Amino acid sequence: MDWKGKEEVLEKGLPKYGDGIAWFRGSMIGKGGFGSVYLATSKNPRSKNSYFPSVMAVKSAEVSVSGSIQKEREVYSNVKGCPNIIRCIGEETTIGENGMMAYNLLLEYGSGGTLSDRIKKLGGNGLSESEVRVYARSILQGLNHIHGIGYVHCDLKPDNVLLVHSRRITGDYEFRAKIGDFGLAKRLQGNKKRKLEPHLRGTLEYLAPEAVVDSVQEFPSDIWGFGCIVLEMLTGKPPWDGGKGSNAEDILRKIKEGHILPKIPNYISKKARDFLKGCFVRKPMFRLTAEMLLNHPFIEGLGGNGDEDEESEEVEDLNEIESILLVHESDDEFNSSLSQDYCSLDAGEESEEDVEDELESNFDEENQKKKLRVSRAHL
Repeated sequence: MDWKGKEEVLEKGLPKYGDGIAWFRGSMIGKGGFGSVYLATSKNPRSKNSYFPSVMAVKSAEVSVSGSIQKEREVYSNVKGCPNIIRCIGEETTIGENGMMAYNLLLEYGSGGTLSDRIKKLGGNGLSESEVRVYARSILQGLNHIHGIGYVHCDLKPDNVLLVHSRRITGDYEFRAKIGDFGLAKRLQGNKKRKLEPHLRGTLEYLAPEAVVDSVQEFPSDIWGFGCIVLEMLTGKPPWDGGKGSNAEDILRKIKEGHILPKIPNYISKKARDFLKGCFVRKPMFRLTAEMLLNHPFIEGLGGNGDEDEESEEVEDLNEIESILLVHESDDEFNSSLSQDYCSLDAGEESEEDVEDELESNFDEENQKKKLRVSRAHL
């Protein structure tokens, strides 16, 4: 779902889902295929007994079509406990106009908007490397936590990374990047055989080659998507960008090509280029893991807002207060949310052979062995 960091006037004709027990519904701030997101405020923000922060984001849908949001709630419950993941505050059903019942997922609000908003504000010039490093590490820490619990996000992109005001500031950056929108996330099933999925999960521009070619999305697939995010932060342009005239077929062809990778510009630092090349290895088993990337020189040793947990408002789960119990819908497969705004392709993509040669020269033999052991364990 695309979140927006500013309030927007509620569109006419959309259903009104009503207020919660202890919160007021405000204007719409985002809309996607599985529901709409609204700004919400606590009815008693100054009360010591308030269960909510003063401002929240509420993802809502009619109960009859809320299965995917309810599944997302389950994922949030399992991956909670990491300061680099959007906090889920609870769930509640509300009664709106004409007796319409709505399912609502209460979430932490990203006052800084999405990472996509931040990139667009700079007009295609890209963020400074110092800012990219801060956000990249935050995302990696969240991703490492998600993978450690056994989940694959499947839809990493700048629209699904929220910037939340941080009480601990790193340099000039007052926001912490947090991973959100787990509507397409899935849990990997232990030692069971790979199950090929009938539908792609995610957004085309950020999909890994194995997802497109073999319908396989596992931990390394998220690393590829993360690399696309970092590349977009550095360049101000989405992966596979090359100007006007591109379409989905062009991007699919490039992703399927066995020797083509997203172009990494020469004007960024050597450490940044090496970091990206660790993400853009076409063979998943040779792609670096989140844990390994956290130790990469590009972000290693970054001070301040990172390793420490932030002090956060203690928020009790709304389900412990009062909530209507809902029955989950059947396990329907998610359809892919392929992006419609495609840019044309860059003619200067790098080859896999060049990248793998450089990887071998940049990491010593011991690190290579560790990479193989860890990566194979994830397959």
